[in-house]
Amino acid sequence: MLLWSQKASQNPEVIRSSLLNEDFRKYGRLYTGFVAYLFLTRQPLNMPKNSIDFPAIMESSVHDIKNSLTTVRDLLMHIAIKQQCSKSQDFIQLEFETNRMNNSLIQLLELYKIDSDRFCLDIDEHSVQDILQEAEAQLAPLLRLNKIRLTINCAEGLYCYCDYNHICNALGSILNNAQRYTNKQIVLSAYPEKEYIVFSIEDDGAGYPAQLLSIDFANDTTYANSISGNTGLGLYFVSTIAAIHNAKNSKGFIKIDNDKRLGGARFRLFLP
Repeated sequence: MLLWSQKASQNPEVIRSSLLNEDFRKYGRLYTGFVAYLFLTRQPLNMPKNSIDFPAIMESSVHDIKNSLTTVRDLLMHIAIKQQCSKSQDFIQLEFETNRMNNSLIQLLELYKIDSDRFCLDIDEHSVQDILQEAEAQLAPLLRLNKIRLTINCAEGLYCYCDYNHICNALGSILNNAQRYTNKQIVLSAYPEKEYIVFSIEDDGAGYPAQLLSIDFANDTTYANSISGNTGLGLYFVSTIAAIHNAKNSKGFIKIDNDKRLGGARFRLFLP
């Protein structure tokens, strides 16, 4: 690491060739997918009973990886400042990739806490407009980089009861996938519908694949065993977070389809 840092400080191109190659992104995604696979399948090993506490090991490892990603991001910012250059497109893209991996790891940790009954919500009344703006802020640099136009539609004075951080992160995760697959436009909106507040994310891309459209996220509890990729894990995570938001006899849920005005994918989160 020291030798690499010395070379990078002498030649900025080393930064790009060393950090911004396909191997970094490929193996980062591979590792995240592998951890997701282990967590969701949980196949028993042929080892003595109680010899390994895998969930505890996984939780500790994921925390370590998250800390390492934070260190990498801080190092990138330090190098950019030291070289006295503004963030290039390559730096912005790399920052996005590290954030995306970090979000996947956060989702795995939260799912583990839910599964082990160690998860709790911090429910309070929040401005829906603030939630939408926070979700947009998480992706703002990348949206500008890719010249994607994002429009927010929300009536003033609209409020909902929810866990602010988890809902913002959940919407940010779906918005992240939308910006990857859209052509040039995304609409982020919210509105009341019966006893729910509905958060909607629409894009003008190719839409959701048939495999995902066939899933009934509100009632099917077995689809988690067959999900794959960042989109599938993100939908499973958001569906789980939505379901533990409940009021009276209603609970949150999600719906996805390709039947909306922009012609691409439409995601909807319903909160009671």
